[in-house]
Amino acid sequence: MISAEQHALLLTGDEQAWFELISEYEGRIYGYLYRLEGNSENALDLTQEVFYRAWRSFGAFQAGQRFLPWLYTVARNTQIESHRRKQHARFSLDQAHEEIGYEVPSEAHSPVRAAESADARDRVQRALMGLPDDYREAVVLRFMEDLPYEEIAQIQGVALGTAKSRVYRAKEQLAELLREQVH
Repeated sequence: MISAEQHALLLTGDEQAWFELISEYEGRIYGYLYRLEGNSENALDLTQEVFYRAWRSFGAFQAGQRFLPWLYTVARNTQIESHRRKQHARFSLDQAHEEIGYEVPSEAHSPVRAAESADARDRVQRALMGLPDDYREAVVLRFMEDLPYEEIAQIQGVALGTAKSRVYRAKEQLAELLREQVH
């Protein structure tokens, strides 16, 4: 939640306030976009664009409103517009896999366990990329970003029941895609 004082500073364009805000949220936005894009370079570019757009449109953000859902909405719209603008095909992780850019917590204590953990993350990412865009976004927001269904519905601009349905169907399809990878 953004305090009234922080909101006022951000509205005036205070550089330190913006630096603190970006520092606090850039990892989450990057992770969200990486999971949607499957490519770290695209995710980095989009993350920069998201914060630029947030800065430009911050006047539309209401004091007292939850900031994170608003920022996810900016990120979602930026990602959708980017694809409309470029109208490019998505790359598979096999074609364009790069480092995530931050260390993913792991309980791996040996190189073998670390490799197994990395392989599991790659399999999940490949499976995520096989989901329809709306389903992928819904499951990422629910299970990787840990947002409640109400905020998912708000971000995706759909009814609460639709958000719940998308998460449920995405889980089913994701499980099937992961089973197919094993065989």
